[in-house]
Amino acid sequence: MASEPAKKEAAPNVQPIKPAKKGNGKLLWIIIAVVVLGGAAGAWFAFKPGLAADGAAAASKPAAHAAPIYYKFDPAFVVNFGGEGSARYLQVTVEAMSRDMKVMESLKNFEPAVRNDLVMLFSAQDNATLMSVDGKEKLRAATLASIRKVLDGEGGNGKLIEAVYFTSFVIQ
Repeated sequence: MASEPAKKEAAPNVQPIKPAKKGNGKLLWIIIAVVVLGGAAGAWFAFKPGLAADGAAAASKPAAHAAPIYYKFDPAFVVNFGGEGSARYLQVTVEAMSRDMKVMESLKNFEPAVRNDLVMLFSAQDNATLMSVDGKEKLRAATLASIRKVLDGEGGNGKLIEAVYFTSFVIQ
Protein backbone atom coordinates (compact mmCIF):
# COMPACT_ATOMS: atom_id res chain seq x y z
CA MET A 1 0.00 0.00 0.00
CA ALA A 2 2.87 2.30 0.42
CA SER A 3 3.23 2.32 -3.34
CA GLU A 4 -0.23 3.80 -3.86
CA PRO A 5 0.52 7.20 -2.40
CA ALA A 6 3.61 7.42 -4.63
CA LYS A 7 1.46 6.89 -7.68
CA LYS A 8 -0.93 9.57 -6.64
CA GLU A 9 1.91 12.03 -6.11
CA ALA A 10 3.35 11.35 -9.61
CA ALA A 11 0.05 11.97 -11.34
CA PRO A 12 -0.18 15.70 -10.47
CA ASN A 13 3.24 16.30 -12.11
CA VAL A 14 2.08 15.04 -15.52
CA GLN A 15 0.98 17.89 -17.76
CA PRO A 16 -1.72 17.28 -20.34
CA ILE A 17 -0.58 17.69 -23.98
CA LYS A 18 -1.89 20.90 -25.45
CA PRO A 19 -2.71 21.09 -29.16
CA ALA A 20 -0.13 23.02 -31.23
CA LYS A 21 -0.90 26.53 -32.30
CA LYS A 22 -2.04 26.96 -35.92
CA GLY A 23 0.85 29.31 -36.71
CA ASN A 24 3.43 26.55 -36.02
CA GLY A 25 2.18 24.51 -39.03
CA LYS A 26 2.82 27.39 -41.40
CA LEU A 27 6.27 27.92 -39.92
CA LEU A 28 7.09 24.24 -40.46
CA TRP A 29 6.07 24.42 -44.15
CA ILE A 30 8.15 27.58 -44.63
CA ILE A 31 11.21 25.88 -43.11
CA ILE A 32 10.73 22.80 -45.32
CA ALA A 33 10.36 24.98 -48.43
CA VAL A 34 13.52 26.95 -47.61
CA VAL A 35 15.53 23.77 -47.05
CA VAL A 36 14.31 22.15 -50.28
CA LEU A 37 14.83 25.28 -52.38
CA GLY A 38 18.23 25.89 -50.81
CA GLY A 39 19.30 22.34 -51.58
CA ALA A 40 18.07 22.60 -55.16
CA ALA A 41 19.87 25.91 -55.67
CA GLY A 42 23.05 24.48 -54.18
CA ALA A 43 22.90 21.46 -56.47
CA TRP A 44 22.30 23.67 -59.48
CA PHE A 45 25.33 25.83 -58.68
CA ALA A 46 27.46 22.77 -57.93
CA PHE A 47 26.72 21.06 -61.26
CA LYS A 48 26.62 24.14 -63.50
CA PRO A 49 30.25 24.39 -64.78
CA GLY A 50 30.13 28.08 -65.58
CA LEU A 51 28.83 29.04 -62.12
CA ALA A 52 30.50 26.47 -59.89
CA ALA A 53 33.00 27.54 -57.29
CA ASP A 54 35.63 25.94 -59.50
CA GLY A 55 34.02 27.27 -62.67
CA ALA A 56 37.28 28.74 -63.89
CA ALA A 57 38.91 25.35 -63.50
CA ALA A 58 36.02 23.62 -65.28
CA ALA A 59 36.28 26.01 -68.22
CA SER A 60 40.02 25.45 -68.52
CA LYS A 61 39.93 21.63 -68.39
CA PRO A 62 41.77 19.97 -71.27
CA ALA A 63 39.76 18.56 -74.14
CA ALA A 64 40.51 15.02 -72.88
CA HIS A 65 37.62 15.42 -70.45
CA ALA A 66 35.20 16.50 -73.15
CA ALA A 67 32.64 14.07 -74.47
CA PRO A 68 33.75 11.98 -77.46
CA ILE A 69 32.55 12.99 -80.92
CA TYR A 70 32.20 10.33 -83.63
CA TYR A 71 32.46 10.76 -87.38
CA LYS A 72 31.01 7.94 -89.48
CA PHE A 73 32.39 7.44 -92.96
CA ASP A 74 29.26 6.91 -95.02
CA PRO A 75 28.84 4.87 -97.15
CA ALA A 76 30.79 1.90 -95.84
CA PHE A 77 34.03 1.00 -97.61
CA VAL A 78 33.71 -1.88 -100.08
CA VAL A 79 36.94 -3.11 -101.66
CA ASN A 80 38.15 -6.21 -103.40
CA PHE A 81 41.38 -7.76 -102.18
CA GLY A 82 43.49 -10.86 -102.64
CA GLY A 83 45.43 -12.16 -105.61
CA GLU A 84 44.16 -13.16 -109.02
CA GLY A 85 41.73 -16.03 -108.96
CA SER A 86 41.01 -15.52 -105.29
CA ALA A 87 39.27 -12.15 -105.39
CA ARG A 88 37.46 -11.48 -102.19
CA TYR A 89 35.47 -8.52 -100.92
CA LEU A 90 35.72 -6.53 -97.74
CA GLN A 91 32.97 -4.25 -96.51
CA VAL A 92 33.90 -2.20 -93.46
CA THR A 93 32.18 0.68 -91.71
CA VAL A 94 34.65 3.03 -90.05
CA GLU A 95 34.02 5.63 -87.36
CA ALA A 96 36.65 8.06 -86.10
CA MET A 97 36.60 9.48 -82.58
CA SER A 98 37.88 12.79 -81.27
CA ARG A 99 36.98 15.25 -78.54
CA ASP A 100 37.64 18.29 -80.70
CA MET A 101 34.90 19.58 -82.99
CA LYS A 102 37.35 21.52 -85.20
CA VAL A 103 39.31 18.40 -86.10
CA MET A 104 36.06 16.60 -86.91
CA GLU A 105 35.13 19.44 -89.25
CA SER A 106 38.55 19.07 -90.89
CA LEU A 107 38.00 15.34 -91.21
CA LYS A 108 34.69 15.95 -92.95
CA ASN A 109 36.33 18.51 -95.24
CA PHE A 110 39.17 16.15 -96.20
CA GLU A 111 37.03 13.00 -96.37
CA PRO A 112 37.73 12.36 -100.09
CA ALA A 113 41.49 12.23 -99.45
CA VAL A 114 41.01 10.05 -96.36
CA ARG A 115 38.66 7.68 -98.23
CA ASN A 116 41.20 7.36 -101.06
CA ASP A 117 43.98 6.35 -98.68
CA LEU A 118 41.73 3.95 -96.78
CA VAL A 119 40.53 2.24 -99.98
CA MET A 120 44.19 1.69 -100.92
CA LEU A 121 44.97 0.37 -97.43
CA PHE A 122 41.98 -1.98 -97.28
CA SER A 123 42.50 -3.37 -100.80
CA ALA A 124 46.15 -4.21 -99.99
CA GLN A 125 45.15 -6.68 -97.24
CA ASP A 126 45.24 -10.45 -97.46
CA ASN A 127 42.62 -12.89 -96.27
CA ALA A 128 44.78 -14.55 -93.59
CA THR A 129 45.44 -11.20 -91.92
CA LEU A 130 41.80 -10.12 -91.95
CA MET A 131 40.53 -13.40 -90.50
CA SER A 132 42.44 -13.01 -87.22
CA VAL A 133 41.58 -10.63 -84.40
CA ASP A 134 45.21 -9.53 -84.24
CA GLY A 135 45.15 -8.76 -87.96
CA LYS A 136 41.99 -6.67 -87.58
CA GLU A 137 43.57 -4.75 -84.70
CA LYS A 138 46.66 -4.06 -86.83
CA LEU A 139 44.41 -2.87 -89.65
CA ARG A 140 42.57 -0.63 -87.21
CA ALA A 141 45.87 0.90 -86.05
CA ALA A 142 46.96 1.40 -89.69
CA THR A 143 43.58 3.04 -90.42
CA LEU A 144 44.09 5.49 -87.56
CA ALA A 145 47.62 6.27 -88.76
CA SER A 146 46.34 6.83 -92.31
CA ILE A 147 43.63 9.26 -91.18
CA ARG A 148 46.12 11.17 -89.00
CA LYS A 149 48.59 11.35 -91.90
CA VAL A 150 46.03 12.95 -94.22
CA LEU A 151 44.96 15.51 -91.60
CA ASP A 152 48.57 16.35 -90.73
CA GLY A 153 49.39 16.75 -94.42
CA GLU A 154 46.53 19.20 -94.86
CA GLY A 155 47.61 21.38 -91.94
CA GLY A 156 45.33 19.82 -89.36
CA ASN A 157 46.22 18.10 -86.10
CA GLY A 158 45.83 14.40 -86.74
CA LYS A 159 46.80 13.51 -83.17
CA LEU A 160 43.40 14.82 -82.07
CA ILE A 161 41.81 11.80 -83.77
CA GLU A 162 42.09 9.50 -80.77
CA ALA A 163 40.70 6.25 -82.16
CA VAL A 164 38.95 4.55 -85.03
CA TYR A 165 36.42 1.77 -84.75
CA PHE A 166 35.18 -0.82 -87.20
CA THR A 167 31.46 -0.88 -86.53
CA SER A 168 30.85 -3.40 -89.29
CA PHE A 169 33.32 -5.83 -90.84
CA VAL A 170 32.27 -8.30 -93.54
CA ILE A 171 34.50 -10.50 -95.68
CA GLN A 172 33.06 -12.42 -98.60
